[in-house]
Amino acid sequence: MRVAADDPGGGAARPDFAELVKLARDGDAAAKEALVDGLQRLVWHTLGDFGLSKDDRQDVFAATFCRLFERLDTIREPERLPGWVATTARNEARTLLRARGRVIVSDEPIEREDTEPSTDERLVDREVRTALHAAFRGLPRNCRELLRLVTAVPRLPYEEIAELLSMPHGSIGPTRQRCLDRLRNAPEFRPFIEGGRP
Repeated sequence: MRVAADDPGGGAARPDFAELVKLARDGDAAAKEALVDGLQRLVWHTLGDFGLSKDDRQDVFAATFCRLFERLDTIREPERLPGWVATTARNEARTLLRARGRVIVSDEPIEREDTEPSTDERLVDREVRTALHAAFRGLPRNCRELLRLVTAVPRLPYEEIAELLSMPHGSIGPTRQRCLDRLRNAPEFRPFIEGGRP
């Protein structure tokens, strides 16, 4: 899939989304490109409030349109496609940020559990999260990218991950396992895996 330039300028008349979706469902590559062209500016603006790097914005952009083409057959109201795409872009950005353990500012209500954890439990949780984040940051970039994608919610098929990372489909599982082994064996995180305390 073509990834467009970051936040391209210009404006055009609203595309006929119903017709483009119909053609795209039939495999028309030009219709798929037209959908991307008609919705890309919306996606870039949607991502503007998340504080993502340029590379992360490109990843979320690609993931948003991968989702769209994966679910074309389920779209019943093509005229509402811009809202669906904006929501999908926000969800993809939140998934990426959650995978990194970053706080996301949102106007949506936060659901809280009925029972708050004790002070000791919160302290241990914070220590574990801190160690895990440090261990994760110490992984090679390719491992960080792969682990973010394989833990995305909703789950990305390996075919999409292979395309996003330009790696063979068959190597994703073994590479994922090697990256998880490196994470488990990282000095910052090993005490928690072994059941001890630092």
